[in-house]
Amino acid sequence: MKKSKTIRRKVYDYLREQLLSGQIPPHQHLVEARIAKEIGTSRTPVREALHSLELEGLIESIPKVGYVVKPISEEEVVEICEIRAVVEGLAARWAIEKSHQRLISELKRNISLAEEKVRSGDIKSFVDLDAQFHEAISRLSGSKRLLEFGQTLRRHMLRYRIQSIYLTDNVRRAIRGHKGILRAIKKGRLEEVYQAIKEHLEQSKKDILRYAFKESGDSGIKH
Repeated sequence: MKKSKTIRRKVYDYLREQLLSGQIPPHQHLVEARIAKEIGTSRTPVREALHSLELEGLIESIPKVGYVVKPISEEEVVEICEIRAVVEGLAARWAIEKSHQRLISELKRNISLAEEKVRSGDIKSFVDLDAQFHEAISRLSGSKRLLEFGQTLRRHMLRYRIQSIYLTDNVRRAIRGHKGILRAIKKGRLEEVYQAIKEHLEQSKKDILRYAFKESGDSGIKH
């Protein structure tokens, strides 16, 4: 029984990672037999994983077609950004209260490394550095729940952002957003911190949707 649960979990984690990283793109048809062969397991854990992913909203079941990766949803992008602004604002407040100087130091180091990577042309490294910037705030808040919640929201957003974040102009805008957050955190003025986080996420939302519309020819996005 325990071994069976472990296999189901591994299949679920594998497929979820593929979906959230964008390696399985929107609209792709997910075939149980093909996935089972690729992973090296039976179809049962794959079927169970697909059902769980449907409940999570990452894929959808279409009659006579089967499971398909959900397309870009403007409504979902807006929702995630607004929730992240609230969650990360609270994390920043707690991090300032508990580890203000350490927070400043970690964010400064992160931004310096990000700028160095951009100068060297290593744009793809920013995906991890961006996650580390926001996770530093959540981690130093001292709340595991905020850290886990923030990670989940960012991973969902990454499903939309994975391609747009590889564009140099978008990365530079994101770094400017990080600098704005850091400046506000240095001052310790919470209203400015909240506003900086909100503006940064608003810009991320615009970049995601601009890229999505461009790639889809205005036809692949659900409203």
